[in-house]
Amino acid sequence: MKDGAGNGDKQLGDADYAALAAFRHAIRRFQAFSEARATEIGLTPQQHQALLAIRGAAPGEATVGHVAERLILKPHSATGLVNRLEALGLISRETADDDRRRALLRLTPKAYGLLDALSAIHREEIQRLRPLFSEIFDQLA
Repeated sequence: MKDGAGNGDKQLGDADYAALAAFRHAIRRFQAFSEARATEIGLTPQQHQALLAIRGAAPGEATVGHVAERLILKPHSATGLVNRLEALGLISRETADDDRRRALLRLTPKAYGLLDALSAIHREEIQRLRPLFSEIFDQLA
């Protein structure tokens, strides 16, 4: 790009723009699917994302700060989200052994059940969309 946007010397053509548009559309379709599934079981999409971030964290890493980073939230917004999850009986806080000032977040059995059901249907949708994403990535390569 000549405007210094960082694409080296390669100019984008019509096919590149079509592939980028298809990529954004595919992401949005998956996001809409995910939001609808979370809502069907009584979670907000952000609550679902937070539970997934906590479940996917390495041991000793599931903190409010981790949730804030993974969901791209300001710390006070992540704290409010975690407080709501705790009030719903979906998480608990435990003091970290290595730093008594840090609270580690743990999923409750109720949260595990909800997350297991959501994750299974999300994996099916990802498998269904995989050929589409592969085709788009090939076009952008």
